[in-house]
Amino acid sequence: MITIDITMWIHIFNTLILIVVLNAVLYRPVRKILAERKQKLAELNNEIETFHSNAKQRAEEFDEKFREARRKAKSEFDSARSEAQAVGADKLQQIREESDKVKAEQLTQVSSEVAAAEKALKDQVDAFAGEMATKVLGRAV
Repeated sequence: MITIDITMWIHIFNTLILIVVLNAVLYRPVRKILAERKQKLAELNNEIETFHSNAKQRAEEFDEKFREARRKAKSEFDSARSEAQAVGADKLQQIREESDKVKAEQLTQVSSEVAAAEKALKDQVDAFAGEMATKVLGRAV
C-alpha cells in the first residue's frame, strides 16, 4: 500500500532534480549533437546536389562541344572530299582532252599515211597489172 509521507515528497523532488540534471548533462548535449549532425548532413546533401548539378552541366557542355567538333570535322571532311573530287574530275577531264587530242593527231597521221599508201598503190596498179598480165599470158602486153 502507498503511504503519503515525507519520503514520497523526497522521491518526487529527487526525480525532478534527476530530470533537470539529466536534461542539462545528457539530453541537451545529445540533442545539440543530433541537431548539428542533421545540419551537417543537410549541408553535405546540398553540396552533393551542387556537385551533381555541376557535373551534369559540365557533361552537357562537353557533349555539346563534342557534337560541335564532330559537326565541324564532318563539314571539313566533306569540304576536303568534294574539293578532292573536283580536282580529280578536272585532272581526269584534262587527261581525256589530251588523250582525245593525241588520238585525233594519230588518226590524222594514220589517215594521211593510208591516203599516201593508197595513192602510191594506185600509181603502181598499172605497173602491177601489166606485170600480172605478162605473167598470166606468158607474153608481153
